[in-house]
Amino acid sequence: MHGYAGSILVCDLSFRSTTHLHTFDYARDLLGGRGLAAGLYWELALPESSALSPANPLIMATGPLAGFSGLAGSRWQRCAKSPSITPESFNYSNLGGSWGTYLKFAGFDALVVTGMAQNPTYLFIHDGVCEFRDASYLWGMGAAQVRENLKAELGRDVRVLATGPAGENLVSFASILADDDASGSSGFGAVMGAKKLKAIAVSGTNHPEPNDPVKLHELTRFLCELKRREPQDTISPPRGMKARRQACLGCTAGCLRSMLERANGQRGKYLCASGFFYEYPAYDYYHKLNEVPFLATRLCDDYGLDVNAIDAIINWLSRCYQQGIISERSSGIPLSQLGSFDFIKTLVRKIGMREGFGAVLAQGILKAAESLGLDAEGLVPDLTCREGIGTIYCPRMYLTNALIFALEPRQSIPMSGEVGRTVIRWLDWIHDRKNLNVSADDRGLSPRILSGNPVSDDEMAFIARHFWGSEAAADFSDYRGKAMAAKMIQDRHSVKESAIMCHFSWHTTQIELFRPEIIAEVLSAVTGDKYEEDSIYRLGERIFNLQRAIHVRERKCGRESDTLPEAWYRVPLQESFLNPDLLAPGPEGRPITRKGSVLDSGQIEFMKDEY
Repeated sequence: MHGYAGSILVCDLSFRSTTHLHTFDYARDLLGGRGLAAGLYWELALPESSALSPANPLIMATGPLAGFSGLAGSRWQRCAKSPSITPESFNYSNLGGSWGTYLKFAGFDALVVTGMAQNPTYLFIHDGVCEFRDASYLWGMGAAQVRENLKAELGRDVRVLATGPAGENLVSFASILADDDASGSSGFGAVMGAKKLKAIAVSGTNHPEPNDPVKLHELTRFLCELKRREPQDTISPPRGMKARRQACLGCTAGCLRSMLERANGQRGKYLCASGFFYEYPAYDYYHKLNEVPFLATRLCDDYGLDVNAIDAIINWLSRCYQQGIISERSSGIPLSQLGSFDFIKTLVRKIGMREGFGAVLAQGILKAAESLGLDAEGLVPDLTCREGIGTIYCPRMYLTNALIFALEPRQSIPMSGEVGRTVIRWLDWIHDRKNLNVSADDRGLSPRILSGNPVSDDEMAFIARHFWGSEAAADFSDYRGKAMAAKMIQDRHSVKESAIMCHFSWHTTQIELFRPEIIAEVLSAVTGDKYEEDSIYRLGERIFNLQRAIHVRERKCGRESDTLPEAWYRVPLQESFLNPDLLAPGPEGRPITRKGSVLDSGQIEFMKDEY
């Protein structure tokens, strides 16, 4: 099988046994990544089992592009029933770095872990072999510390993923951490903790071969040239720290992903929410940019906590403290010092170890608010979605995303960001060409993290016609045309997350990289199967429908579960990610403001009918 290792490893922790499945039995219809994981989950999962039961299969899957340079295809999917959402159901997270590619080098396109070990265990997978090893001495360690210990024990070429104390203590939004500080959300750290699985180390030399090396080389050169045309953003590190850009294995040209280094040699990733979530609170507390946001990120990564969930909890705690619902004495958290290192250190420790009030917060913001009563529930930030984390591309701003949020188990940044990023790039063009005064953050803390070229009026119309179904999809004053746009986005991105193609490299505003034909050419050159535009959409529809079937089977209903937060129907929109003036294209492409907008429940039902 060109592009594949050809085998799937199934590990049963309860019996310390392994079996192999043939990749082709799943990949011929579902490609890899999310599709492959969904196929495995459909066959192996028990719908009635809970997320933290031994019967919940934890699946790690790569795609056919992993292991090839210049394609930005080294990402990998992690899938299982998730404890971070209510009701618990099939969910996923998408990680970068190099761990997924090394799983393929070890001889496997996917890994399925079932059962529960009697004692803390880690897996060492190398060159087609899986060893079950004692992890008692690692239990209680932070994820980063576990990673370094295992690399020292097994060799620096080994790639390691691990969970921290939050996973061991079954925090609902516990995360995982792999090499290159790739982190994964959706509560899968808790799934590992419930299985007493502390870490998985992989290594090997089984490099995949493409079907058409000449054609693949041509495409790789073309993709790299496209990326060179885009402006590249940089990070300005706090004083006393160094920043170094770091591309994931097999990347086309790199992105904003950077490693910061302190004077004492401590290093860590600094990117998007994992780097910036504590910047504003720390700046407001210290009145300068210092190392505290970096240290906050390292704390969350090491304990194994999703920074998006922590960010939402911080905002909610601040409101509750100001309203007198929670006090420093009752919570044991120095709430008056929000933004300080002492505050974030105390908060992270209490949640990660389930200490005192931390055990309430460990349920997630939505359940924590529910446990405190109506006054606390009313203070949950309106920019919070069903998984209890902050929303980046809110549907009140970008109407198409209402269906994407309703139909996905979690906030899908690649899907919802296609519309959001394109509008933001259009605002760049409006600002440059029409001298429209677009506001900027006066503190200027976080760099612009959406590199890309401006999108003109004509390009916006072209994108809407060809990739969203109609020009009506680019009129954000109207709900019409948004259902077809959502479906086309879902189908394309289902393929991208099965190939797997990096969100930062392939989710661009260069029109060439919107085209399904480009995806088809790359997949054809790698696998030898013939793909075209129509077959890409059919493949994406098949993958998405399987995920949909899983959710219907687990939730016992369909449309009734396609809900959105109630706040989005009643709380007017006041802010939007990298779009401070809340502007979007309206009739005939004229800028309109979405400030003060709420969703119309009748129109949302109309969109569902059309969908």
